[in-house]
Amino acid sequence: QVQLVESGGGLVQAGGSLRLSCAASGRPFTRYAMGWFRQGPGKEREFVAAIIWRSGRTYYSDSVKGRFTISRDNAKNTVDLQMNSLKPEDTAKYYCAAASRAYGVEIIRSYDYWGQGTQVTVSS
Repeated sequence: QVQLVESGGGLVQAGGSLRLSCAASGRPFTRYAMGWFRQGPGKEREFVAAIIWRSGRTYYSDSVKGRFTISRDNAKNTVDLQMNSLKPEDTAKYYCAAASRAYGVEIIRSYDYWGQGTQVTVSS
């Protein structure tokens, strides 16, 4: 069993920052990429950012590019999402996910494991 546990969510004012972290535990698995997705109220889950575990190459959605930064710590087995210049439209539940195969990192079905999510609320 693989567990992904997110932390770091909370309430912040517009323009503020938050840092999310995702810790992986359980049985070893091949990790091609780790990603962050979010789902706002009444919206579908959408891609936010991803990182290729071996190379460190990163990908971002247009809506967060330049404001969010994804990073990984191989030793700690964690992936973080630094979120700056937050906007009310960033309000959502943020999910960490892990993909074991090379596939489109922006595609939800590429990911094999998901965390339970952490809530981020940005007030105006």
